[in-house]
Amino acid sequence: MKLNELQYTEGSRHSKKRLGRGTGSGIGKTSGKGHKGQNARSGGGVRPGFEGGQTPIFRRLPKVGFTSLNKKDYTILNLNDLETINLTDVNHKTLVEKKVIKNEKALIKILGNGKITKTVNVKVNKISASAKDAIEKAGGKVEVV
Repeated sequence: MKLNELQYTEGSRHSKKRLGRGTGSGIGKTSGKGHKGQNARSGGGVRPGFEGGQTPIFRRLPKVGFTSLNKKDYTILNLNDLETINLTDVNHKTLVEKKVIKNEKALIKILGNGKITKTVNVKVNKISASAKDAIEKAGGKVEVV
């Protein structure tokens, strides 16, 4: 076999449609475009999404806002929640055991709403400045993981 002897397999190549070459060709006269109308004209046709003048679906549906891919959802606990839980060590594991949170991988943030009188050691992902001050005044320790 040589390069100059290569040939296409019989029936693998089809000849191009020749439009407007007489009625006997099957696609003569109007060249497969039908009679008159927007699509029969040169440069005719409508843009994608056009619905004949009716308000298109992309304008009828409400816009959906931007959502960040880096958003973190925190499970929020307040100081008065810590007061009622009756724990000396507050961390992911102990909160799951007490069924305060369901997921051990959940991110936890403590806010300073309420008062705390107990000594509590806290180990969470985030804590507000007021909550940190209140816990430390009550004799507890705060560690941010």
